[in-house]
Amino acid sequence: MSFRNVAIIAHVDHGKTTLVDAILRQCRAFADHEQLVDRVMDSMDLERERGITIASKNTAVQYGDVKINIMDTPGHADFGGEVERVLSMVEGALLLVDASEGPLPQTRFVLRKAMDAGLKVLVVINKIDRPDARPEEVMSEVYDLFIDLGADDEQIEFPVLYACARDGQASLSLDVEGTDLRPLLDTLVESVPEPPGPTPDDLSQLLVTNLDYDPYVGRLALGRLVGGPMSRNTPATLFTEDGSKRVKIQLLYTWNGLKRTEVDGAEPGDVVALAGIEDITVGDTVAVGSAPEALPRIAVDEPTIGMTITINTSPMSGQEGRFLTARQIQERLQREMLSNVSLRLEPGDTAETFKLFGRGELQLSVLIEQMRREGFEMSVSRPDVRFREVDGQVLEPFEEVTIDTPDTTVGAITQHMAERQGQLLDMVADGSGRTRVVYRVPSRGLIGFRGRLLTDTRGEGIMNTLFDGWDAHAGEVARRSNGSIVADRTGKTTAYALFHLQPRGDLFVGPQVEVYEGMVIGEHNRESDLNVNAVKGKQLTNFRSAGADEKTILAPPRQITLESAMEFIDDDEWIEVTPTKIRLRKRVLASNQRSIVRGAKRKA
Repeated sequence: MSFRNVAIIAHVDHGKTTLVDAILRQCRAFADHEQLVDRVMDSMDLERERGITIASKNTAVQYGDVKINIMDTPGHADFGGEVERVLSMVEGALLLVDASEGPLPQTRFVLRKAMDAGLKVLVVINKIDRPDARPEEVMSEVYDLFIDLGADDEQIEFPVLYACARDGQASLSLDVEGTDLRPLLDTLVESVPEPPGPTPDDLSQLLVTNLDYDPYVGRLALGRLVGGPMSRNTPATLFTEDGSKRVKIQLLYTWNGLKRTEVDGAEPGDVVALAGIEDITVGDTVAVGSAPEALPRIAVDEPTIGMTITINTSPMSGQEGRFLTARQIQERLQREMLSNVSLRLEPGDTAETFKLFGRGELQLSVLIEQMRREGFEMSVSRPDVRFREVDGQVLEPFEEVTIDTPDTTVGAITQHMAERQGQLLDMVADGSGRTRVVYRVPSRGLIGFRGRLLTDTRGEGIMNTLFDGWDAHAGEVARRSNGSIVADRTGKTTAYALFHLQPRGDLFVGPQVEVYEGMVIGEHNRESDLNVNAVKGKQLTNFRSAGADEKTILAPPRQITLESAMEFIDDDEWIEVTPTKIRLRKRVLASNQRSIVRGAKRKA
């Protein structure tokens, strides 16, 4: 059997998963009685809720006499580790580019990874049915991107297709309307090279690039088979970071559509899963043969953003979650490290504290959200960057940030970027009321900036970031300037108390909400923290007080999500995460044991 292994790479929301849906349907990967859903590859609840791909997944279709293994990858740079390990399994990549938006920061990120891996790249200009589509201009921008990334003569001669993934159509020319995806699949089969065939010796190798779990057979190790064929019930050698040992491949699986099928043997070039090997993890090699050897381990970029995670010590701990102890939190984080090669876990200052490092705020928040849905309770700190010291010089990570904003808000964006040590790289007005600005800014300058951007642009601003390397420490970066409104006693909030607190700032809670001393219930409109009595009730007396006839009208409280909480909190605060609630609190709960003065200006 002939194989083609290809990864679909693109910026966020450029149509990767929708294209996979169309390929699966047209290649009849589903039975007639099966219920089909949109974005079938996005199997996680978080992926469907957010509309993004978080974890890479694989599927396979039969096209003529060729089996095409397809890898759906995340488009967000925070999940770049998923992209990097998937690219080691394929020989080609489909680069999707939106016909209106054109190449964006993550387009550059994933294309650079594909070119570094030496993959054959096919460019698909997607969403050509959009009213604002500009495919010719976007195609020119794609060529510029290839040249900017140092493409050689062979890489610059890439096939180009024009598609509407939603309708399952593709064409080799804008002048010819597509009817199905056969032009895309034919070009893929012709352009993407076959995986290496059997080797003269008897060596068969599999580099583990992903892990899965089956309740019946346990841990599954996924990867592409190279060298010779591999069979079930075969002795093998497992190469880990610490050495090697003899193991046995008990079960072997391949893919047919979205279904994992048990087989007796697999051919080289196919994507397979092995079962029966304990303690196997991403980067390990399983080798079968008389002279087994290990393949090079997967190399990924180092994490740049970290946060502290500890047990929940608030007065409400243990009321909503099932997993509360430091041991349970540590085991869950260590389990995540086995499959996510871009995360790092280090011990904290105490036995109950852990430091988790990742690619960005989104990657960290997704893991915390998954844990809270599983029943964990914990306290989480404000994200901060990871510094590096080279030859006595302190280096910090920098990002290239692209902001698409209305023309009227460019001045506010420029001011905020200046406060965050941002350097303007480019500014282009599209002539229709919007401007795209590109800055190079320290990663710590972007912590908490997304919420400010949405406020300044009334929700119309779009921000995309791309890691741009390490550079010398940029100096002081402006932090949150407003203080917190903090409850000074335990009880249920009252409408009477909250009504009189409204002029002091923006509240996070409504009436009849349980609060405790040290819990942050709002953002003060001044620079200092403010301790308040949020449970005070109205005195019921026969005397009419001044203003007694005023109506108690409360503004809706600001809804706090995990991401907005990570952007808002300061260094002396925690996010209390439980399965049902997101609360903010001071690290020191007692008001008489902490300072309430924040200072004239908070600096990093």
